[in-house]
Amino acid sequence: MRFVLAGISHHSVPLAVRERFYMRPVERQLLLSELRNDPRIAGAIVLSTCNRTEIFAEMLDDAPGILLASLFKVRSAGIEDAAPHFYLKDGKEAFAHLMRVTTSLDSLIIGEQQILGQFKDAVDLSRRQRMMSRNLNVLSQLAIRAGKKSQTETPIGTGGASISWAAVSMAQQLLGTLEGKTVLILGAGKMAHLAAENLRQKGIAEIFVMNRTEAKAESLAQQVGGIGAGYWELKDILQRSDVCICSAGAPHFLLEKRLLEKVMRARPDRPLLVIDISIPRNVDPQAQYVPGVTLVTIDDLGRVIGDNIQKRLSAVVQVEEIIRHKIAEFEIKLEKNRRYQLLDKF
Repeated sequence: MRFVLAGISHHSVPLAVRERFYMRPVERQLLLSELRNDPRIAGAIVLSTCNRTEIFAEMLDDAPGILLASLFKVRSAGIEDAAPHFYLKDGKEAFAHLMRVTTSLDSLIIGEQQILGQFKDAVDLSRRQRMMSRNLNVLSQLAIRAGKKSQTETPIGTGGASISWAAVSMAQQLLGTLEGKTVLILGAGKMAHLAAENLRQKGIAEIFVMNRTEAKAESLAQQVGGIGAGYWELKDILQRSDVCICSAGAPHFLLEKRLLEKVMRARPDRPLLVIDISIPRNVDPQAQYVPGVTLVTIDDLGRVIGDNIQKRLSAVVQVEEIIRHKIAEFEIKLEKNRRYQLLDKF
């Protein structure tokens, strides 16, 4: 048996590469089905978020390249072009990486809490696809416990950090204050909810929420004292807004350069801050060249600093110790499983 990790993250590649390999649930399911058909793979977990796409696998053969080959097949991406961007880890290095992920030490925003839930969802999908081997199940549960322990027993999560929190913090840093500002949120999913909740505490004058399903936009708007709106109002509301936070998850650009040029011509003396936290991106990268528009992407949010950051960084040593204990615990369990398997043969 061999444990292998293959993936890319914000540490290794820019957003333009990561978004090519972002996988929606149906694509993750398809990849697991592809891996299940290979007799060399005993089990696998596929994790895909805005900052990483990774495959954790227990393999019966020394052929980690099949993980990438399966991923490229599902994503229709050429191996020659993309393969150099991926890292491979195995054994103890893979165990440590997995636990650094679930404890958020490997996150763009150290201490962010969403990654643990995202990993749990990945584990559940692996179970439903019958791709959870016995050893991988033990490892994944220890990784989840490491994540929970780090959040409850250390200050790693001080301030409730998240990508959405970082987006609001970045807006406040760039504008000086959000008090009295008008903000448009595109999307009504979890990240949009978190952004709206953070904004509500900043003295915002108006919060507009737009979503493909208008009922969801209305629901979120009511929760934060905002106003729900339809996409047909996009141009008009952008002309009124100081900040636009995009978290829609659409498969195409919602804010194109041409639209923003029209918006800014109508308000030449009033700048617009656009923060795109969507994967794939929902704001045309060319928007950064529109006069008066400041475009911020996920990769820019790692620059956010504040009082809470130092408190979270002080917890790193404690979290590293939790990881060491969990790896040791897994190695003991793994050795016991091997002994049981040997005994079963006699």
